[in-house]
Amino acid sequence: MAFKGLQPILYGGREVWPLVEGGKGVSATNHLSSGAWAAAGGIGTVSAVNADSYDAEGKIVPQVYDALTRVERHQQLIRYAIDGAVEQVRRAHEIAGGNGAINVNVLWEMGGAQEVLEGVLEQTPGLVTGVTCGAGMPYKLAEIAQRYNVHYLPIVSSARAFRALWKRSYSKVPGLMAAVVYEDPWLAGGHNGLSNAEDPLKPEDPYPRVKALRDTMRAEGVSEDTAIVMAGGVWFLREWNDWIDNPELGKIVFQFGTRPLLTQESPIPQGWKDALRTLEEGDVLLHKFSPTGFYSSAVKTDFLWDLIRRSERQIPYSRVEAGEHVRQLDVGVRGKNFWVAPADYERACAWFAQGYTEALKTPDDTIVYVTPASRDEIRKDQKDCMGCLSHCQFSSWKDHDDYTTGRLADPRSFCIQKTLQDIAHGGPVENNLMFAGHAAYRFKQDPFYSNNFTPTVKELVDRILTGD
Repeated sequence: MAFKGLQPILYGGREVWPLVEGGKGVSATNHLSSGAWAAAGGIGTVSAVNADSYDAEGKIVPQVYDALTRVERHQQLIRYAIDGAVEQVRRAHEIAGGNGAINVNVLWEMGGAQEVLEGVLEQTPGLVTGVTCGAGMPYKLAEIAQRYNVHYLPIVSSARAFRALWKRSYSKVPGLMAAVVYEDPWLAGGHNGLSNAEDPLKPEDPYPRVKALRDTMRAEGVSEDTAIVMAGGVWFLREWNDWIDNPELGKIVFQFGTRPLLTQESPIPQGWKDALRTLEEGDVLLHKFSPTGFYSSAVKTDFLWDLIRRSERQIPYSRVEAGEHVRQLDVGVRGKNFWVAPADYERACAWFAQGYTEALKTPDDTIVYVTPASRDEIRKDQKDCMGCLSHCQFSSWKDHDDYTTGRLADPRSFCIQKTLQDIAHGGPVENNLMFAGHAAYRFKQDPFYSNNFTPTVKELVDRILTGD
């Protein structure tokens, strides 16, 4: 018996529970977790963001980028991404055994997103029910879905973003838009769609924002059968009592991104799972260090603290003596064209004395102070860039035209592909970026997980269906 009249929905021609597994990129969701979610009657999501492939013995194929140029390494990345996602979809479909549904998830801002998505759909006819896609404005999503006859579920974080996508593109292919995912920009894990009009420090109640999204959908003539998927901050369904069967909001589906991380089928390493049990409220930070330029939410590991402190060791400079920039900087820099405020000169001397002896320029006419070891790692990571984003602030890569953003590479950021591959494949949790939604502290409080209990996906879905 499901919680408070929660009814199955019709999706892709079959009845499924209105529960979606959030697709987490770079091997944090795979065929095991998504196949099991679908087998339990929900909508499982295979991430097509640099998914793992396997060799003849079933071992994960390491993604090695040995080509000499960035453009060639980018082509290697696209091949890995297509091969991996195709393999994951096929395996997930098999595990699902005809139950539930399998979606694939892509980030529109990932390098070669369109080529990867088309390459996957080309090789998986009849296996994928829908494509979820966010991180950017995926205008081409509808026409791709139409070409391969799959549903599409755009991810937005405001009614305004949806309206722009609908007017420009989705209104031409309305029948295949199965749902619109509202991803709460203050609560969801991973990359978040905060706009310039919104304050990262002032979370807004999702209800009025989702009501505004439904009002916009109705005003544009979108079918009432098109569900809104609430993503970000969802833990117990009983806390969303007022959303279920609510005529103001229409059909609502719930997405779980963080809770499935702590299941037996979840592919993340044990160290990551163990760390999730220790988190307190406030241990997940909404930050702006991602090379995508988007805000993103991750656990405050040593890796993230290093980025926070790196940006704190930062001073503005001018190339000529001007305004309050009257002191010539001769600490950690080469050349004479660095003029700073006297107080900033003193700060630079103090950092230099602490071992932060290397000053690196940023695209914003500031310099940050780092250790020689940190400088070497930053330079190496920038040099090794394999083009995993459509635009990368860290390496100045762009995946089209002349392959450069034309901006100075930003040393305040990091190589996201390197750290996500490392943490997903057993690298030290503290030294990497560890994505999680802001409700992750609830693992520690929820009695379901006490005594180190780790549920199967089926046990988790059954539990969710009770309201808990």
